Amino acid sequence: MSLTLLGFLTVLVLTYVVPGPDFAVVFRNATRSAKAGHLASAGVLAGVCVHITAAALGLSALLAQSAVAFTVVKVVGAGYLVFLGVQALWASRKKTVAEAPAEPARTSRLAFVQGFLSNVSNPKAVLFFVSLMPQFIDRTAPVLPQTLLLGLLTLGFGVVWWPLLVSVANRIRGVFARPRVRQVLDRVTGVVFIGLGIRLLRTPIAAAT
Repeated sequence: MSLTLLGFLTVLVLTYVVPGPDFAVVFRNATRSAKAGHLASAGVLAGVCVHITAAALGLSALLAQSAVAFTVVKVVGAGYLVFLGVQALWASRKKTVAEAPAEPARTSRLAFVQGFLSNVSNPKAVLFFVSLMPQFIDRTAPVLPQTLLLGLLTLGFGVVWWPLLVSVANRIRGVFARPRVRQVLDRVTGVVFIGLGIRLLRTPIAAAT
């Protein structure tokens, strides 16, 4: 079991560290303010809680086995990422040589929603819980406790990882606060979001029938 957990933790670290939609959402918000970054990461963690609950109840497996349901989730998730990308590109057009205005409180609060939707609408997160996680579960032992344990490990690593990312991004926020740098970041982020959205649409329906 210890070797199994070690293997799962290795995969988990790689899953978190390799940049994806959640990474992009948290990082972009963190360069605006620490509060926005933490709210975005809290949204991502809330999405993880949804996936853990769904996996424990067997809903994620049911979703992965339904071609129609999986396709709907995939299109919604990809559409949301493309929307964020277009939004970022549009924001970059508004930047001038003057300092960009401070973010209103409402915009900061929306960071939570962005993080939540980014995670919960990502079919790759579903595949993580229904295709990858079961590889580390001992079928000869009760499945539910193991599912919850691996789910809590996933959540726990996120509780450590996201604040760390926010802290690093916020420390260099002064660089990103420069109008020209902010403009470039928004454009790069916009292209990345749109690229991730397109890539998401190409996600195979692994277990669907």
